[in-house]
Amino acid sequence: MQGEARTGWVSTLLVLVLLVVGWETAVQWLKTPPILFPAPSAIWAEFLLAPPYFLRNALYTLWTTLAGFGLAVALGLGLAVAIVSSRLAERLIYTLLVVLNSLPKVALAPLFVIWMGTGVEPKIAIALMLAIFAIVADAAHGLRSIDPDALALARVHRASGWQVLVKLRLPNAMPALFVGMKVAVSFALVGAIVGEFVGGSAGLGYVILMAQGQFDTPRVFVALVLLGLMGTVLFFLVAALERAIIPWHVSQRASHGGS
Repeated sequence: MQGEARTGWVSTLLVLVLLVVGWETAVQWLKTPPILFPAPSAIWAEFLLAPPYFLRNALYTLWTTLAGFGLAVALGLGLAVAIVSSRLAERLIYTLLVVLNSLPKVALAPLFVIWMGTGVEPKIAIALMLAIFAIVADAAHGLRSIDPDALALARVHRASGWQVLVKLRLPNAMPALFVGMKVAVSFALVGAIVGEFVGGSAGLGYVILMAQGQFDTPRVFVALVLLGLMGTVLFFLVAALERAIIPWHVSQRASHGGS
């Protein structure tokens, strides 16, 4: 199992190296101007000009993303429990979430800046708004997808609603919740960047906006590469948490060769 994991990582790194080498070769061969499409070497050189600047803004975006994502998980799970517990709550909450999810977030972002100012709060709120729908939808699906026989057995033993929720519904919902979390963490990152575009003075979105105004394409690509790395790491951290919390689930056994 460890050998398979090591082989997977080696294969991934090999693909990335080939991609970077091919990118560098194509840019050099085509003599593409850096203002249009910089080579990886130019992007790396741009990063080395001011590593603290890029890392400081990356940490700001990371904090905003994690705060919005954490709030989305906590609030979304609570809303999912309410949806499963009450038909009225289901109609009200789902209708509100569908309406909010259908609105373009870029259009709503200026309102959050007006309401909350230009600090970190509107960025967290936008990240929360983008991430919460996936959490609620998948968590509610998991909470409902319970074996009727198990539910009937709990009723025979006179289990309370709280016991059914904690001992049956929540463990059953964990796989679906983690599916939603893996989607939501990427949405939270997008929300943080949208907030920084609209009313930010820090973060990788702000870096991109300032670099775009100066036609500094290598700097834009530095921010994009950092965002790509951040999103990838966050996704795999959620996946690692999933393996740690629900190693018994069939999806985790299958990913480890059925062992």
